[in-house]
Amino acid sequence: MTKPQNWAGAPWQDREKLECAMVVPEGPDCATFTFRAPSGAWFDYQPGQFVTLDLPLPDGNLQRTYTISSSPSRPLSISVTVKAQRESQGTRWMLDHLKPGMRLQAWGPAGIFSFLRHPAQKYLFISAGSGITPMMSMTTWAWDSGEMPDITFVHAARRPSEIIQAKRLEQFADRVPGLKLRFTVEEADPWQSWHGYQGRLSQIMLGLMAPDYLEREVFCCGPEPFMQNVRDMLMSLGFDMARYHQESFGAPVSSEAEAPVIHDITPDEQTGASIRFTASGVSATCQETDTVLAVAKRAGLNIPSGCTFGLCGTCKVRKTAGEVHMVHNGGISDEDIAEGWILACCSNPRGLVELEV
Repeated sequence: MTKPQNWAGAPWQDREKLECAMVVPEGPDCATFTFRAPSGAWFDYQPGQFVTLDLPLPDGNLQRTYTISSSPSRPLSISVTVKAQRESQGTRWMLDHLKPGMRLQAWGPAGIFSFLRHPAQKYLFISAGSGITPMMSMTTWAWDSGEMPDITFVHAARRPSEIIQAKRLEQFADRVPGLKLRFTVEEADPWQSWHGYQGRLSQIMLGLMAPDYLEREVFCCGPEPFMQNVRDMLMSLGFDMARYHQESFGAPVSSEAEAPVIHDITPDEQTGASIRFTASGVSATCQETDTVLAVAKRAGLNIPSGCTFGLCGTCKVRKTAGEVHMVHNGGISDEDIAEGWILACCSNPRGLVELEV
């Protein structure tokens, strides 16, 4: 990258503190903090990487890691976009106290979550909440490169007003056909219509958003339950998980060696299981790849069903013992799951399972 003559002779090093240059509100308890190097040094990193900030809280300094939301194609500054959660300490301090002119020690940039490490013809970005930030960095890089690749950008938020930097993304998408935005929200904002998707991200929704998802390199970032749901969906749809990459809110890693091993549950057709239908007094053996609904039908039992892919909720039954692997499409609530209910059409038994059928 060629740099103007008035820049310092080398990229920024973490021996020099960063100076807060600008604070831009993004939404409720959310803001973008832009930093510059006092010496005028420039920033060199990969889109999707993170920095660690040393925050001077009243009870002592606190180190917190934040994904860089800006792009290295704009190297005069570096930005992080943060959103405070109920238990946040460092982020809360930043929102309440960090102002332009203040300086912080920082370390980095670091991290392995970048699409530059995995060149592909097509990408699928999937994010939730503030997990949108590394996707923003990568999308901005793609835009600035002048060679916008084929990106389908899927993002889940609580409300439309909480989609971070939505207008900026829409400006990109308005100008290039290669960027396709697909937003889904839990609920609409009061007094404002919403024309996008609504509800929990599901297999059906993903198929509508990105029909060619099997051909894409997937990058995912968000809370762990969200990423677990995405992994479950992709595995059940036959996606090649070697082309799946994720960044955790809690544990960003600096090298491949530090990357945690993901131990997801995948039903195995060679592994046996059994189901005891307690109300009918019937027991049946099966494989882990069998659904509860299929096993019940083979045993001569009738569990009412409709869609057979976890959407309508007709086949909801109560599990009293054992474990199942369930990948549904929104036909059951988290509260019902916590109380032991499952959807028979999309639940695979693991070991011995007892049901009130």
